[in-house]
Amino acid sequence: MLSGRRYLLGLSPEQEEMYEEFGNICRSVWNAALEQRWEYRRRGAWMNYAPQCAELADAKREHPWLKAAPSHALQQTLKGLDRACRDRGTFNVRWRSKARWSPSFRFPDAQQISVERLGRKRCRVKLPKLGWVRFRWSRPLGGEIRAATVSCKGGR
Repeated sequence: MLSGRRYLLGLSPEQEEMYEEFGNICRSVWNAALEQRWEYRRRGAWMNYAPQCAELADAKREHPWLKAAPSHALQQTLKGLDRACRDRGTFNVRWRSKARWSPSFRFPDAQQISVERLGRKRCRVKLPKLGWVRFRWSRPLGGEIRAATVSCKGGR
């Protein structure tokens, strides 16, 4: 059985800046991919995850600002969009507005995530491109780590 745990991360000011940047890049990728899907559907054609992922690789070569975010996080954004379009229909999926959407992104590769205990209640986790991030050990992890999602809830 899969279960998730939530921990409050203690991001440094540099990491907070990177978090905002990664979130904005993921939001831009979501919006551009959604617009592309809308155009394909208007013409009666289909677009799914695989071709958009290939186009993302081409876009990363053309636009250097896309290289700032981890590739896995961008691919997971496209996977989330694909899932939303399959579940709700392409025209029922909404844009991610900067005012309404709090930045979040997933790191799906467990081999790139490592957790280190610093004390009884202090730990740190290594996330791709963010580096070591501290968090409070409020409950045991319970099992193996398969993925990590970084999100903002209530400004924290």
